[in-house]
Amino acid sequence: MRTIPIAVAALASLFWTVPHACGQRNHRDVLTDAQVEEIREAGIDPDGRIKLYAKYLDERADSIESLTRRGHSAARAHRLDKELQDFAALMDELGSNLDQYGDRKADIRKSLKNLNESAQRWLTVLHNLPSEPVFDLSLKDATDGGQDLADQVKQMLTDQTAYFKEHKDQRGQDRAEPQ
Repeated sequence: MRTIPIAVAALASLFWTVPHACGQRNHRDVLTDAQVEEIREAGIDPDGRIKLYAKYLDERADSIESLTRRGHSAARAHRLDKELQDFAALMDELGSNLDQYGDRKADIRKSLKNLNESAQRWLTVLHNLPSEPVFDLSLKDATDGGQDLADQVKQMLTDQTAYFKEHKDQRGQDRAEPQ
């Protein structure tokens, strides 16, 4: 009689762990180990990290453009779907970094100007991509993420221009220090 509760407990734990293990197995890293190391080396340098993320997004945009010129196939559509998912994830990660730099009042106006131009290019690449059912959802997510990032960059540039105009003594800082 005791084996039935033990068997039920074992099955219940199996049903609990299998979906979580499968979810972890399907998770892909969007950055290579070398890229992760470059990000780590940039440390807390806002401009360095922004440049790296922009570089990685440029590489993804170039890859998406090159896939666009290839003949239509299931493999191409599947690869575009993955590239678009990675592209959206990188834009989200960059947006999170920008949030942190904005919160700590890091002077990133120069990087924001360059990023504003890059974001417009990325949106153009996404808008020029012909829609296909295999990657429609990923394209929509990437386009929405790109537009959100572009809006965030414009707003941050406006906010930072006003802030550093008023706080001239804090220009060029990596973070606001308590006074």
